[in-house]
Amino acid sequence: MKRTFSYAASIVACAFAIFTFSGCQPAGYDANRVATENVNSQKEKPVDTAAIEKELLQLEHDWATAAVTHNVDSVRRVEADDIVVTYPDGTTGTKADDVKDIETGALTAEDWELTDVKVRVLDADAAVITGRGIIKNGKYKGPDGRVQALKPEYRFTDVFARRNGQWQAVASQATTITNPTPTPSPTVRASPSPQLSPAAASPTVPAKTTTP
Repeated sequence: MKRTFSYAASIVACAFAIFTFSGCQPAGYDANRVATENVNSQKEKPVDTAAIEKELLQLEHDWATAAVTHNVDSVRRVEADDIVVTYPDGTTGTKADDVKDIETGALTAEDWELTDVKVRVLDADAAVITGRGIIKNGKYKGPDGRVQALKPEYRFTDVFARRNGQWQAVASQATTITNPTPTPSPTVRASPSPQLSPAAASPTVPAKTTTP
């Protein structure tokens, strides 16, 4: 008898729970529709490619200005702390190397330009820039006091990432153009990070010349 009563009570409780849940839902409630709306509301906003390209080209310009005017603040702002710089001979450099070159005046140039620049925006927080660099009267003074002329032209690839709302270069690679030819593309004054090291502009410069 007790078992029958307990069984009946359980059925009543389940029915009450189902009724209560159903009664709490407004008329016309569609769980699938609500779930779809929530997913759509979380989708990323359209990427403003033009705005990103403009900002990144300005950063490249600031990089070039740093090499010419020795504005070390620009280097610190543009380069990420964990940037990886790969030089034509396969060696690598760091942000500290580039900052040191600017602070000490080891790197000098009358002008630093980019041409054939292409910005590829991957998404709202990542982009790749490629182009050709032209250095006018570039020189580098090594730790031993010797001054060497920089190779005048190179090809580069820079990878930028937006972290905490700020675009910074996280990787950069340069290749010296041994037999440069004129290019018809418009010139943009900008510079990738590898050229802040002598190895990037001249393969004859010993590796790691910017470090003690």
